[in-house]
Amino acid sequence: MTNLECIIRAMDDKLATNIVAINMENVSPLFDTFVLCTAGNQRLLQAIKDEIIDQCEEHGFYPRGVEGLRGSTWVLIDFGDIIVHIFEGEERNNFNLEKLWGDLPRIDIEQYLK
Repeated sequence: MTNLECIIRAMDDKLATNIVAINMENVSPLFDTFVLCTAGNQRLLQAIKDEIIDQCEEHGFYPRGVEGLRGSTWVLIDFGDIIVHIFEGEERNNFNLEKLWGDLPRIDIEQYLK
């Protein structure tokens, strides 16, 4: 299992919505992929974060860092080559990262979803 597959499956398992993976290889020397999702509420946001970290660590992928812990409406998990963004509700619309990086290719993640 790849790190990307592990992240997407963990998001899907915890009912994250609007999961998107953006190929950042041609614009960033630091990471290859952004993965974004939305959580319906604060409790779900924390559950998604925990599930991603737990599942990835079980498969040998360890985060370098986590930003935005309890009480945050946006959590970022740095896996080195993959940066994960988990947003609560309207926060995703406020930052609108998809529009900012709208000209970059999306990664097909359908095979990782149930």
